[in-house]
Amino acid sequence: MTGPLDGVRILDLTHALAGPYCTMLLADLGADVVKIEPPRGDLTRYAEPFIEGDELREFGGYFQSVNRNKRSVVIDMKKPEGRELFLRFVPAAAVVAENFRAGVMDRLGLAYEVLREVNPRLVYASVRGFGDPRGGASPYADWPAFDVSAQAFGGFMGITGPAPDQPQQAGPGVGDIFPGTLCALGITAALRHAEHTGQGQYVDVAMYDGVLALCERIVYQHSYTGEIPRPRGNSQPNLCPFGVFPAADGHVTIAAPTNNHWRRLCEIIERPEFGLDDRYKNNLVRVQHREEVEAFLGEWTSKRTKAEIVAALGGEVPVGPVNTVDDIVADPHIKAREMLAEVEHPGTGRTVTIAGAPIKLTETPAGVRRRAPMLGEHTDEVLREAGLSDDDIAGLRAAEIVK
Repeated sequence: MTGPLDGVRILDLTHALAGPYCTMLLADLGADVVKIEPPRGDLTRYAEPFIEGDELREFGGYFQSVNRNKRSVVIDMKKPEGRELFLRFVPAAAVVAENFRAGVMDRLGLAYEVLREVNPRLVYASVRGFGDPRGGASPYADWPAFDVSAQAFGGFMGITGPAPDQPQQAGPGVGDIFPGTLCALGITAALRHAEHTGQGQYVDVAMYDGVLALCERIVYQHSYTGEIPRPRGNSQPNLCPFGVFPAADGHVTIAAPTNNHWRRLCEIIERPEFGLDDRYKNNLVRVQHREEVEAFLGEWTSKRTKAEIVAALGGEVPVGPVNTVDDIVADPHIKAREMLAEVEHPGTGRTVTIAGAPIKLTETPAGVRRRAPMLGEHTDEVLREAGLSDDDIAGLRAAEIVK
C-alpha cells in the first residue's frame, strides 16, 4: 500500500529543519521527494549526534530524523550546466520546495516565474524567516533567521517561561517545525487546486507568521482586553486547575476546568466538599482562588508517583505524566500507534530509532519506508529517470556538475 501522495514528485532544495521537516511530512505521505544537495551536502548531515564506530559518517541523528523517505541527488547549481540540469527535472515535477533567503533562487536564474514557464502546473513553496515578497513584502525580508528568532518574533517566548521577566524558548524547534508543517499543508492545498485547474501557484510561509499563528491566543486577548500576555509559568490564565503539579518522582499535568471534571477530581482525591464549595464550584471562581486550588492539589500529587496519579485519574480527569524519552519508549500507546520507527544507519551495521509518522490514514497509510539517503546516493538513478544516458552522467560527473 502506498501513501496518498504516491506519484507526486517533489524537487526538494531545502536544508536545516523547517524545509526538510515540510518535505519529510510529504515523503511520509508517499511523495517521491528528490533531495537536491550541493556538492558539500546539506550542512545538517554533519550535525551530532553520531554513532560511535560509524565508519562512513554520512550523517548524524538530526539528518536521519527529518530526511527519511527521500532520495539524494548532488548537483552544483551554481554552475550553468547544473542550472540546466535542474530545469530538465521541472516538467515532471509537481512541487519545488526551498528555504533559502529571499532572492537566492532568483540569482541562480531559477525564480518561480522562470520555472512556471517550464511547468505551469508547478507548485513552488518556500519557508523563510520573514516570508517571500510574493506573499507580502516584509521590512525584514532579507534578514536571516533561525528557530529561536522566529520564537522570539512571533510571540512564543513572550508568553513562555517561569515568570514575566524570564522568557524561555521551547525545547523542540517550534519556530521551524510548525511553519514547516503549515507549508506542507499549503502545498497539499495548492496541489489540489492544480489538479482541478491545471494552474500552479506560489506557497509562501514565513516562520514569523507561523509562530504567531501558533500563539493566536495573545492576539485576541490583546484585542478584547488590552492585555499584553506575559510568561506565567505552567498555569493557564483563564482556566483552573490547568497546569503542572509535583509528583513523588517527577511531575504530572492535571486539567479540570469543566465542572464535571472538577467534581470528579474532588471525589478521587477524597475532597468531595470542594466540588460544591462556593470558592471552587466553577472555573471562573477557581481562577480567582488559583493559589488555594493548586496548593491542595499539589499536596495530594506530591505524595504519589506519576504512575499512581495517572492510575487514579486516567480516563476520569485529563491527566498526563511529564514523560522523559525513556518513559515514552516504554509507553504502550507509542507501540500501538507505531510512533517509533527502526531504520538502518549506514556504516554501523545496526538500526536506529526515529520518531514515526504522526498522520494516520486507514486506506493510504503514511509511514517511514526507508532511511535518510547518503549524499548523492540516488544521483544516477534520478538522472536516468530524466532520460540521461550513462555517458551523459559520466560527462556531468567528470565536469563536477553532479556527484
